[in-house]
Amino acid sequence: MSQHPVNRRSFLKSVGVLGGALALPFVFSKCAKRQKHNVLFISIDDLNDWVGCMGGHPDVKTPNLDRLAKRGVMFSKAYCAAPACNPSRAALMTGIRPSTSGVYINSQPWRKSEVLKNAVTIPQHFMAHGYTAKASGKIYHGNYPDPQSWQEYWPSQQQNKPDDPLPPADTLPINGIPNTRHFDWGPLENASDEMGDWKVTDWVIDQLQQKHEKPFFMGCGIFKPHLPWFVPKKFFHMYPLESITLPEVNDNDFDDIPKAGDDIARHHDHDNVLKYHQWKQAVQGYLASISFADECLGRVLDALDNSAYRDNTIIVLWSDHGWHLGEKLHWRKFALWEEATHNVMMWVVPGMTSPGLRCDSPVNLLDIYPTLIELCDLEPKPELEGTSLMPLLENPSSLWERPSLTTHGMNNHSLRSNRWRYIQYADGSEELYDHDNDELEWTNLAMDEKYDSVKQELKQWLPTTNVEPIASDR
Repeated sequence: MSQHPVNRRSFLKSVGVLGGALALPFVFSKCAKRQKHNVLFISIDDLNDWVGCMGGHPDVKTPNLDRLAKRGVMFSKAYCAAPACNPSRAALMTGIRPSTSGVYINSQPWRKSEVLKNAVTIPQHFMAHGYTAKASGKIYHGNYPDPQSWQEYWPSQQQNKPDDPLPPADTLPINGIPNTRHFDWGPLENASDEMGDWKVTDWVIDQLQQKHEKPFFMGCGIFKPHLPWFVPKKFFHMYPLESITLPEVNDNDFDDIPKAGDDIARHHDHDNVLKYHQWKQAVQGYLASISFADECLGRVLDALDNSAYRDNTIIVLWSDHGWHLGEKLHWRKFALWEEATHNVMMWVVPGMTSPGLRCDSPVNLLDIYPTLIELCDLEPKPELEGTSLMPLLENPSSLWERPSLTTHGMNNHSLRSNRWRYIQYADGSEELYDHDNDELEWTNLAMDEKYDSVKQELKQWLPTTNVEPIASDR
């Protein structure tokens, strides 16, 4: 067990961060629905539930994410379509599952999918309905920007974010772990305004200060806490190393996990972090990067609040997947467990969402596209595979019986209901976890016959289409 463990999700229950079930929602009138709301579309890369209002880590400082949650609806059980940047973002932006498109991993150019080559993305659909679509930062995976999705992009349609400063080359890797590319962390001597994300938010702030003749769809893609965790030293100082709380782990976690799950886990990362005594430093780096991203977000929220668009702009904030920092002896994303699949989603809808609500129903990033269509009264797109969240935005306690589906590679799926996580791998092996009694997913119940009915109920939600992967570019 870790020296200073924390149960990452029980904290949320104990503090009661948001009073979701008690608040009464506003009525979103048809008159309001016909108004041309602007959309501020904010993504944060690689952000798991280590957010104050989500209770994922007791040390984290995220005042701006927390204040955004207090303005609208925070979805405590939002999950990604895929636990990797490219397939997750391609699915979100097109509304099509990885199992339908064949885009499963980061190295697949998603527009080369037969299903997605002519897909109309969210900003394209908004442009077709009279909106201006502009963005800066990471919205799509960096290798595959989609210029046709935007009328304007900063710094350019090819380079979607400015580069970050790095420590001196002769000091790398800072953590001493060899041959790990950007799996590194440490403080920078640079100022915040030298960081790529700061420049992205500068551009977004400038856009919010301008007069727009048309309603806008504005994308703001914040790159941190994506690796490497190099951010200005003031953010490291927020988390003294001696007081870092480590995740709680079970050294025997893989005793009941099938080989397919074991093969996915990056045990070598965990072994290296322990070998080079870097666990606390890594957690410090991730927390510091989250707080830097949070400060960037706060600048954008301040700019919106001081603009002419405060009262007619929908805000949707999301992260593309979760992240492991040793849980299940695994690091990074690229897995079907809770930490890799659980992400952040928050909505503020003027005239509709009451402040400070929390929805505990399991939802998916695929649900963003149909929700925006309904909120902004755009033409429906029946091919979308998500479900509009409108009933939950109106009343977060509404009945919602759909589990959330995540796919990692062909025929590897995870379903998350309110209580259960069920994983089925391509070879037919399974995992089943009871989150009412096992939030850290330490006890695999899949082989116990008394849970066969639970598995059968969840299996009905597995996709019936599972296409072959499209070609990778490397």
